[in-house]
Amino acid sequence: MIRTMICSENRRLKKELRREEIGLILSDDDNVLWLDVESPTDEEVALLGQEFNLHELAVEDVTRRSQRPKIDVYDDYYLLVCYDIDYDESNDQIDEHELHVIIGKNYLLTIHHEPIEEIAEVATRFRRNTDAIERGIGVLLYSLLDTIVDHYFPVIDRIGERIEELETGVFIDDQTGTQQAMQSILVLKREMITMRRVIAPQRDAMAVLARRELPIVSEAVGVYFQDLYEHVLRVTDALDVYRDLLGGVLDSYLSVNSNKLAIAANNLNAVMKTLASYSIILMTVTLVAGIYGMNFDHMPELHFRYGYPIALLAMLAIFIALRQYFKRRDWL
Repeated sequence: MIRTMICSENRRLKKELRREEIGLILSDDDNVLWLDVESPTDEEVALLGQEFNLHELAVEDVTRRSQRPKIDVYDDYYLLVCYDIDYDESNDQIDEHELHVIIGKNYLLTIHHEPIEEIAEVATRFRRNTDAIERGIGVLLYSLLDTIVDHYFPVIDRIGERIEELETGVFIDDQTGTQQAMQSILVLKREMITMRRVIAPQRDAMAVLARRELPIVSEAVGVYFQDLYEHVLRVTDALDVYRDLLGGVLDSYLSVNSNKLAIAANNLNAVMKTLASYSIILMTVTLVAGIYGMNFDHMPELHFRYGYPIALLAMLAIFIALRQYFKRRDWL
């Protein structure tokens, strides 16, 4: 689906643009055109390639997904790959939406395969920035990127809040909760690695714009791209800090679980020592009873008048002696 987001002809906005009017709009450098393409079909991509004279490599890039953020320079236009980021509250995961931007002298093409909510806000920012800065495609590009980067900060704040929630749950004595927390930590850590992998190269792309290396970035707009670059830098630094904090939370969970396992092992060892001690005591006493229970005719003590009480006293003495011995060894 191709939508006309902004079409300024002779400083007058047009809501709709027909295909045959594209060439007429682009022929005047004072005009500004922005087309947004969502989930493009092969026919729509071919149409854009023909109308804007796109190189086959640029056409290939806008149809491929999971590309690294970058800026490619062609003869009379540039291809920028960047990412919009959202935090999904339903599953505590981070969603990245890839955005391809083709920047010409007086036109802008945004191509994406998933809905991006910030697109609708850009037109309002562009009109405001035009009044404050200047007219031109550089201001439109800045308005687009500024809207996307501003959306990073709520995501970063939510990540920080989520890490604090995980920190408070470290010492909760709940085995099921601990397992869920461990899973949440590992998922969030993976999502943060993915987020940094798309934002760190994007920082380099912003640096190209901030250094005013492209003709579309005028002196007036360049300072705003410098501010935009610093915002992306702040997001990257915050991700590094939160990644370290999350690693500390993970270490805390592992330490607490190790202590719990150690305590459980010590308790088990104590129980086993107690059982083993009483087993030895009973086996020894049973040995005495077993010997004098054999009833052989020629046993010297069999007909001894005081044999029974003496045997009982011997078993009692053995029981007391072994019990005292195991107590001194802290087995009982």
